[in-house]
Amino acid sequence: MLAGMTPRLDPRGWTFVVSEDPALVEQALGTFREDEGLSLILPEEANAGGLPMSRITLGVTSSLMGVGLTAAVSTALAEAGIACNVVAAYHHDHLFVPEDRAAEAMAILQDLSRAAQG
Repeated sequence: MLAGMTPRLDPRGWTFVVSEDPALVEQALGTFREDEGLSLILPEEANAGGLPMSRITLGVTSSLMGVGLTAAVSTALAEAGIACNVVAAYHHDHLFVPEDRAAEAMAILQDLSRAAQG
């Protein structure tokens, strides 16, 4: 999976917030209900606060039962001191990294993919 992960950087900025505001919920890319409230992944232009994040989508179609992709990717980013919030969707994994470290994260992921190709 690493060899074919083809990371793609979304040009749009994103942020994570907690809100039940219907107008914000409608704009959410993703939601997750926690005991503390409803977490939303919102486009930066929603002006809802939160840290500016960039989304990197791993182009490989991953299985929900796949083993190792998240661990390898998060370890590589962690070794560079890059925070990463991984959202595993049905077809692809999406990595949310601090906006100011997105280019560095992309380079690390591309290097990881090349190394796995041999």
